[in-house]
Amino acid sequence: MSVFAAFFAAFAHLVEHLADLIQPLFGATAAAAAIVLFTALVRLLVHPLSRAAARGQQARTALQPKIAALRAKHAGNPERLRKAVLELHTEERVSPLSGLLPGLCQLPAFFLLYHLFSNTTIGGETNGLLSHRLFAAPLGDRWADALGGGGAFGPAGLVYGGLFVLVAGVAFFNYRRTKRLMATSDPVAAASNGEQVPGLGALTKVMPFMSFFTLVTVAVVPLAAALYVVTSTTWSAVERAALYR
Repeated sequence: MSVFAAFFAAFAHLVEHLADLIQPLFGATAAAAAIVLFTALVRLLVHPLSRAAARGQQARTALQPKIAALRAKHAGNPERLRKAVLELHTEERVSPLSGLLPGLCQLPAFFLLYHLFSNTTIGGETNGLLSHRLFAAPLGDRWADALGGGGAFGPAGLVYGGLFVLVAGVAFFNYRRTKRLMATSDPVAAASNGEQVPGLGALTKVMPFMSFFTLVTVAVVPLAAALYVVTSTTWSAVERAALYR
């Protein structure tokens, strides 16, 4: 058995044991609850990075007047403006990309769950996790399986419907909050930030809508991975509301 296979097998046993531990509380949905608890643990571990990202955002906001001044000073020299903005961030010890770290650090956990619930065998043995369900929906199935098994209003389809409603509600909350924050920021400084990192200007325009992309993710990944996404997205909405007040 390879090192990776042994690692996945060990994690699968860990999820199974956690599910057995909380089974008296959650019954047949214990494995799904274990995934939610695992997600909460990951978010707790990443929380210091989220707090650092919030402090970085506040620092970048404080730099906006200086960036606006640099933009006016180097209006006819985009390359000099880019270098000046980067130098300013270096001097102030502010990273324009620090806000990406919390999300990047969660990718291994997401892909771990995706792998576990996308394979019929783990470590050469039958993947027992695939027998677990969230109510009527198997944790290894996708929305397409639910549609094929009983339709959108079948037992499994209704489970996905509930997840879609939750994700849509969180996405709308994030959309309104992001639009409000962008409306109160300095548009000149925002434009300067867009010039210092190629493509960041276009990213800023679509940023309010990015939460809605979670709906697509939930629809196409195994239900276990979808639970991770839903839990993490909801956590992020609450966390950001608290950190960016």
